[in-house]
Amino acid sequence: MDDVSEKRGLEARTGAGFEPMSAYVGRFAPSPTGPLHAGSLVAAVGSYLAARSVGGCWLLRIEDIDPPREMAGASDRILRSLEAHGLRWDGPVLFQSSRLEAYQAALDDLIARDLVYPCSCSRSELTASAAIGAFGPVYPGHCRSGPRRPEGRYAWRVRTDNDLIAFEDRRVGRYGQRLEQEVGDFVVRRADGLFAYQLAVVVDDAWQGVTDVVRGEDLLDNTPRQILLQRLLGFLTPTYLHLPLVRDADGQKLSKQTFAEALDDAQVTGNLFAALHVLGLMPPADLRKAPASEWLAWAVAHWRVPQADSSAR
Repeated sequence: MDDVSEKRGLEARTGAGFEPMSAYVGRFAPSPTGPLHAGSLVAAVGSYLAARSVGGCWLLRIEDIDPPREMAGASDRILRSLEAHGLRWDGPVLFQSSRLEAYQAALDDLIARDLVYPCSCSRSELTASAAIGAFGPVYPGHCRSGPRRPEGRYAWRVRTDNDLIAFEDRRVGRYGQRLEQEVGDFVVRRADGLFAYQLAVVVDDAWQGVTDVVRGEDLLDNTPRQILLQRLLGFLTPTYLHLPLVRDADGQKLSKQTFAEALDDAQVTGNLFAALHVLGLMPPADLRKAPASEWLAWAVAHWRVPQADSSAR
């Protein structure tokens, strides 16, 4: 099955024309770079419980805007895993690949107001010249006055400043960054023409009416960049809750990049038990042989924000 046929088939399974009927709108937004693993299940379950515990909507978005990194069939596997674990979403699945015009419109708006600029710096140039900050290379501003090689391909970067961008995370507490100093001017469209995660996620959260973003703690340091874009584009800023991460025996975050094992959809009970444990919930023994729906009903009734640890700050 080709990608277009697969996406149309998945959309047909989820319905269309959804309009949120709740004051709380949450979402789960995986990238189809591989199947779900234990860490991504924690993010899915945590965002689901946070929404359902207040009678809110829970949306599903497939962030498929980086084709070179995507795995064939991953979108379908993700949906099947969510269904196997009793995680039912509201409304149609949103595929970011269908939203490229919206991202371009947002970029055009930023260009028209001189809030972004073209950058021709290569990765090797940045490696050689950029200072290394806590979040990677800090862009030194080489192209702020114009691309050094205007005849070649270029990315688009957002102009940052050193005003503190801070927010109150529901688990971590107060968190902020001075973007120019700590991150530098960041990319919203890459030199290969693909839109960056930071722009797409902000545009889609606003378009879908997302009020609460619940996701893994590994995305905490992305949030100030997203808040800046929300302000520049005139969008409301959601409430944020960054969940604890699943780590391997060496303390590394489980991820597709570190070859985390795919979820075994035949082991739903064990998977849900492990995810709820990471979220600070201890299901009773009498749930051991219950279906996923009963596990989730219990978890919705007992949901609370997990305790924070100092490592997130």
